[in-house]
Amino acid sequence: MSRLMQTQMLVDEAVGALQSQIDDTAIIACSGGVDSTVAAVLAHRAVGSLLHCVYVDTGLMRKHESGEVAGMFADLGIELEVVDASERFLSNLAGITEPEAKRMVIGEQFIRVFEAEQALCGAKFLIQGTIAPDWIESGGGERDVIKSHHNVGGLPDDVNLVIVEPLREFYKDEVRAIARELGIPSSERQPFPGPGLAVRILGEITPDRVTACREACHIVETHLQAAAAEGKCELPWQYFAALLPVKSVGVHGDARVYGETVVVRAVISLDGMSASYSPIPHDILAAISTEITNSLKGQVNRVVYDITHKPPGTIEWE
Repeated sequence: MSRLMQTQMLVDEAVGALQSQIDDTAIIACSGGVDSTVAAVLAHRAVGSLLHCVYVDTGLMRKHESGEVAGMFADLGIELEVVDASERFLSNLAGITEPEAKRMVIGEQFIRVFEAEQALCGAKFLIQGTIAPDWIESGGGERDVIKSHHNVGGLPDDVNLVIVEPLREFYKDEVRAIARELGIPSSERQPFPGPGLAVRILGEITPDRVTACREACHIVETHLQAAAAEGKCELPWQYFAALLPVKSVGVHGDARVYGETVVVRAVISLDGMSASYSPIPHDILAAISTEITNSLKGQVNRVVYDITHKPPGTIEWE
């Protein structure tokens, strides 16, 4: 049996399973990433008008992300409600620095947003794009908690929605294959964590630090995508910037500055369970560093490149 036929069978099975599980209105969180978009398209095929798709702008999204996601769902013919919950998320994250605590707050706030949506549409089910690495890394049984994913370990105990996870047993490469079969534009999009920039901002999350991290991530993405298009390097599986609460002395002109550090992360992987750092050419890294320090002058004065494999390091820093 060809891989294409196998993928089509997976699609048919997933649609059939959703039809057998869902008999009432269902809400789905659509971030625009591969996992949630595949889950949304499958659910739309399975239950049609029973599906209520919601995109939550947490204030922790990448540059231009909200507009791009809304446009993609319009092209897919799926109605998408955009909820601006940025103030809610940022206020609840204020003062929290521990990574697991951040994830728990984000997981709970997502559920609270969907409970509010449930009151409006009378939903019984919550569909999530959980895939195998999410629940494996979130721990349980004899597995250690590596990091709680907001849609697994971050869920509060008092959820009053029935959780449906059509992709729970799939790995990222399998989900991408399904996305290609479904004609989803974001099938090759690099992974973006559910908690968004919250797990790329180490330490306290403030509006200024969110803005800095967002801009640094955009610079990294722009440079690496352009370099790959020009044949200067292979496009990594995942690539981004993280903002570290590590300050060091720098100089701008004749002025002494005391700024934070940005770490650039780019890895090669198949399914996210293991990864190797990408050997990005030094001239590309130098251009990234120059633009970040110029764009964030006075706030960031040092850029470093992470050459850690997974294991021992995770891909994201938190």
